[in-house]
Amino acid sequence: MTCLFSSLVWMSQAQSTSNEPVPFVGGSPMYPMKNIVENAVQSAQHTTLVAAVKAAGLVEVLAGDGPFTVFAPMNSAFEKLPKGTVSKLLEPSAKATLTKVLTHHVVAGRWRYDDLYMLAKKGGQQTYLTTVAGEKVWIQLEGERLIVVDAKKNKAQLLQTDVMQKNGVIHVTDTVLMPN
Repeated sequence: MTCLFSSLVWMSQAQSTSNEPVPFVGGSPMYPMKNIVENAVQSAQHTTLVAAVKAAGLVEVLAGDGPFTVFAPMNSAFEKLPKGTVSKLLEPSAKATLTKVLTHHVVAGRWRYDDLYMLAKKGGQQTYLTTVAGEKVWIQLEGERLIVVDAKKNKAQLLQTDVMQKNGVIHVTDTVLMPN
């Protein structure tokens, strides 16, 4: 079960080594034999996220073995934050805060959409996962679709799911998740 929006579409021109279609995110193919960082830097819709990952010094971690599940906010998600928030977070003096925000988007393991859906269904329409930041994000069913809810009750829609990576999976979101 994969959510697709017009700006994030599956395109079959690119093929993986298994002859499966390769998903495109931000206009670029996301090859499953590459790691999270190698793919993310190619997405035009994730330039803010990539800049933040670099500023926080998390490139090596997210390029590591994993596996990781990343709820990856698009540039437009960062634009929804109060004016000046992103530039402040990217300052060297805010590295600890930025790291906490970014690691609130990462969960250990390879959690596909169907896995999350079944966990939420089994949990009475919701479940939670513990992020690598050590806080919970709630996975909730709203009707038949999943959303991710952070500690501040911000709701992130999953715009594109199951973008498989060598070291995990990416789910593209429309909202930046904030820790306590």
